Amino acid sequence: MSAKYEWRKQEKAIYLPKNKPEIINVPAMNFITLAGEGNPNSEQFTQHIATLYAVAYAIKMTLKKAENTPANYQDFTVYPLEGIWDINEQAKQQFNGTISKDDLVYQLMIRQPHFVSEQYFQQMREQVVEKKANPLLKQVKFETITDGKSIQMLHLGKFEDEPLSFEQMEAFADAEELVRLSKTHREIYLSAPRKVAPEKPKTVLRFSVE
Repeated sequence: MSAKYEWRKQEKAIYLPKNKPEIINVPAMNFITLAGEGNPNSEQFTQHIATLYAVAYAIKMTLKKAENTPANYQDFTVYPLEGIWDINEQAKQQFNGTISKDDLVYQLMIRQPHFVSEQYFQQMREQVVEKKANPLLKQVKFETITDGKSIQMLHLGKFEDEPLSFEQMEAFADAEELVRLSKTHREIYLSAPRKVAPEKPKTVLRFSVE
């Protein structure tokens, strides 16, 4: 039996950058995703996260117990929660330099190993739907996303202090003569929110450049 695949050990370049900006080329990856809007401190946001994890763990545990597994299957550690963040169209039109959390738009996601197909995802989602009366489950999608050439860094500390890290990243982009493609950005949550102090979370920040 092959060893368990652990993203923290085998994909350090993608998930464990230093706390200073760097350039990285991120290939196409498969994710289960769930879109939403509003304050990330809300119960709705918590439900979005729980829904994604329900599907992610259904995929992992069903594969682990299956007699017939996909080609190249090996047991794996579930990938971390990620999110792509933006603000809604009305907030963009009225933007004055500050962002209200109520105006945020997000696409939450958990990456899937290469041997998990969209067809298998559909089967697992339907299994979860049968067990849980959760209308969000039918909104979970399987998507391939490519960040491509990007700048990323590890942000240590409160989410409210992320603008300081983004200032460093944008200054680094200027120095490298790179242009940020969009004000949307990706966050990868390396810390479980309830297991670390509010001022100590570890979050990978990333935006695409050219």
